[in-house]
Formats: sequence, structure tokens, C-alpha cells
Amino acid sequence: MPIWYDPLGLALGVALDRLLADPQSPAHPVAVFGRGAARLEQVLYADDRRRGVLHVAVCVGGTATLGVLAVRATSRSRVLRTTLTALTTWAVLGGTTLAREGAYMSDALERGDLERARARLPHLCGRDPSGLEAPELARATVESLAENTSDAVVAPLFWGAVAGVPGMLAYRAINTLDAMVGHRSARYERFGWAAARLDDVANYVPARLTGVLTVLTAPDPGAARAMLRRDGHRHPSPNAGRCEAAFAGALGVTLGGKNVYGGRVEERPTMGDGPSPRVGDIPRAVRLTRAVSLAAACVAGVAMAGMSSFAGAWIRRRLAGG
Repeated sequence: MPIWYDPLGLALGVALDRLLADPQSPAHPVAVFGRGAARLEQVLYADDRRRGVLHVAVCVGGTATLGVLAVRATSRSRVLRTTLTALTTWAVLGGTTLAREGAYMSDALERGDLERARARLPHLCGRDPSGLEAPELARATVESLAENTSDAVVAPLFWGAVAGVPGMLAYRAINTLDAMVGHRSARYERFGWAAARLDDVANYVPARLTGVLTVLTAPDPGAARAMLRRDGHRHPSPNAGRCEAAFAGALGVTLGGKNVYGGRVEERPTMGDGPSPRVGDIPRAVRLTRAVSLAAACVAGVAMAGMSSFAGAWIRRRLAGG
């Protein structure tokens, strides 16, 4: 059997994420990676793109190499290989935690507890929550659920289907680096350029797949498809707009507008034809996130099984001299 593809391990990892979510522990692999990347940044940092490229190359390349070595070390045991794939899938997924954060925001806003909602919003996005009222908090939550459905679920599953454990680990490293240094600021304008651009590349296909899966699972597929086609390209991000436009159409709301990030104001183009999101739209967005996540898991599992069968047949032909 090919050592790169293990659909059973992928399915078990998805189940683990559903049962255990993403524990907030300093021992979590993503947290460990983040601390290592931060220490390396202290050594390599300079206001220079080349230093940023080196930082990304070491972090992502090292993580992918560890994945390759781990797969090879477990290649002789189906149990060990499946366990490795399951634990890796669980470690890189964030779908259950994402849905729970959305539910938390919904509960806080339904109770009228703006302070609790404002304090929680940074778990979902980087915008400044201090001056946001309930409607803007609701919009921020729906937009974050849309974008992070791709980042936290569809993208890692996509790269798992393409390249197995090394692919999932490399993607999570890329996405984590983008969150750490890829945002626009005086410090990271040059040093974070490579992380931001590589994240755009890694998410290009997954974001569009997220849009398609949103259309297929939407309560109003026609509206979701129409908004994806009309507005998906309007967002300044090459990827986030595909997810947000599809969610806007699926939920019958309008997303976009003014966002504040640490004193920096951005005017985002609007997407969708409905009213601005209300608090009651958040549970609907959470249900859509869960539906898209389940669909992505099924697609990834089928794709991985197909690639495993194809690779296995190719290896057998080669060994037989065909």
C-alpha cells in the first residue's frame, strides 16, 4: 500500500476533532510550532523580504520534512500509519472549535452581553472589537466563520488528500505563519511578505472549493451560487471573498463594510443582496460551517481513497515489470 494516503486515518482524525475539538494546551503541536517559529523570528528578523523568505523556508520546510520522516518511520505498520494520520488530522483541524466559537458569540449577543462578546471576538478574527455594537459583532462573526471554514477545515483536508501527513503539516505551518507575521504592519510589511503570499497560494484552490461546497450545502443554493459568481472576486484577499460571498448568498445577508484593525481602517466591498447580519444569523452560519466541513471531509476521504488505489495499482505494475 502507498504510504502517503490513509483514508481511514483521515476519517478517524475528523472524528477526533468532532469529539475533542482543539484543546487549548501549550503542548498542542500548533502551539509548539508557534513558539519555535517565534524564536526563529528573533534570530532572523530584519526589515527585509529575503529574511522573511528564509524564515518561511526553514519553518515550513522543516515541518514538512518531519512529516515525511514520520510517514516513512510508520510505513511498515498499518496501525502506526493510521494512528499517525489520525493524530495529524486532529491536530491540524479546527472545525469543531470554530463552530463552538460561533455558538459562544451567538449566546453572548443573544443575552445582550456585549462585553463578553467583544472579549471573545479575537478568538475568531483580528479586528478591533472595542467599539463594535451587536450588529457589527454579528457581521464579524459570520465573516470569520465563512473565511475560517476554508482555513481551519477545507484547506487542511485538501492538502491531506493531495499529500497526506506532510501536506497537512506543511499547510498548518503556512497558515500559522501567516497569522503570526503575514498581517500588514510596520514590522511585518517586508519580513511577513513571504508568509502572506505563500498562504495565498496554499489557500487558492481550497477557498474556491469552499465556495463550491457552500453552494452545494446551502439552504438557498441558487443565491449562494449567484453571489459567489458575482461578488467572490471583490474582496481584497484573493481567497477570502470566495468564501464570504458564498456564505452571504447562502444566508441571504450582505457582508463587508468598514473594519478596524489596531487603528487601521479598511473599507471592504459589500457582498450579497440581503440585510446586514443579525444575531439570529449566527446560528445559521454555524450550521452552514458544519455542513461544509462534513462535505469537505467526505470529499477528502473519497479523494484520498482514490489516490491510494491509483498509487497502489501503479506500484504493483512497476513491481511486476509492466
